[in-house]
Amino acid sequence: MTDDTEKTPPAAGKKILNTIVLFFGIILFIFAAALGLIVFLNSPPGQLPKNVQGNQYEADNSLLFEIFKGESARLVGNSLQDAGLIRSSYFWFLLTRIQSRIQNEYIKAGTYRLVPPMSQLEIFRVFVSGKQILIRTTVPEGVTLKKTALILEENGICTGDDFLSAARDPDILSYYGIPGGSMEGYLFPDTYFFPKEYPASKVIRTMADNFYRRLALLEPESADMTRDELAKRVIIASIVEREYRQAEEAPLIAGVFYNRLNIGMALQSCATVEYVITEIEGRPHPDILFNRDIEIRNPYNTYMTPGLPPGPISSPGATALEAAFHPARTDYLYFRLADPVHGTHYFSRTLDDHIKAGMLYLKNQIN
Repeated sequence: MTDDTEKTPPAAGKKILNTIVLFFGIILFIFAAALGLIVFLNSPPGQLPKNVQGNQYEADNSLLFEIFKGESARLVGNSLQDAGLIRSSYFWFLLTRIQSRIQNEYIKAGTYRLVPPMSQLEIFRVFVSGKQILIRTTVPEGVTLKKTALILEENGICTGDDFLSAARDPDILSYYGIPGGSMEGYLFPDTYFFPKEYPASKVIRTMADNFYRRLALLEPESADMTRDELAKRVIIASIVEREYRQAEEAPLIAGVFYNRLNIGMALQSCATVEYVITEIEGRPHPDILFNRDIEIRNPYNTYMTPGLPPGPISSPGATALEAAFHPARTDYLYFRLADPVHGTHYFSRTLDDHIKAGMLYLKNQIN
């Protein structure tokens, strides 16, 4: 029986096999070349220029790199290439597009610390993490809301207007149970670490949470106080904060103010007059208070208005808060500065002794 099936000639079969091998060889070569190109473009440049486009190199050769709000991935890539941090902004754009489509990852605005050499993927991971550089911001004891706003704005945390607006937000005031019209006095003076362009409402909540946390540690009984009783203590503390210079005198000054309140005497605090002048009227801080200042008609002026002012006049620290909760039990009704260098005061029980102390102070100044 004859087999009529056609057979491929050996030469033709070898040719097909060679073609297949060549085809896969070309594919493998293209793949290897593409992979090599990707590895090359992803790798960090060999040498980095210094301080390009305002990017700031630190002592450890790390770099602070800022991504602005609304800045596109393409613009970020251009900045990275200009700074010598990546080899190709085109590859950066391709990388960010792929990651956003497949992994749903996006770069976030902020200031980041980069430590070259870094691959593009490593840099991208930093930017999508949102782990920004935090700016050390110190809010001193005794500052007001307006001065705190200036400090935050100078440090690039948030604008002063946004901060003041958030400090008067009814929702925030209601959340913390603040009886007044602002968060004045309820933002603890401390050193904070905020990212740049941080939402003002979050700044307020961070500082207010710190206030209540620190208050709970200092004075656990504050948690059981009514809103109005706590507000009274905070107002007293805010005035004491602006009056004392030596910590051991803070309870004595607080005791004087409580004694005056108990007998219906005006508090007569110069600090409240200064608050009216600087924070309400917007004038420069006075070196000396004159009679015309003492006579300003304003609820915060405790020379003209009996009782407590409507709200705190500063951010009290731990010393002033402790003094307001634990005033010294004395019968002092007056105090005046005795030593301007050391900040000590003379305390007296009667107006005659208070006047004599003033005369003695003037005599010592003249001599």
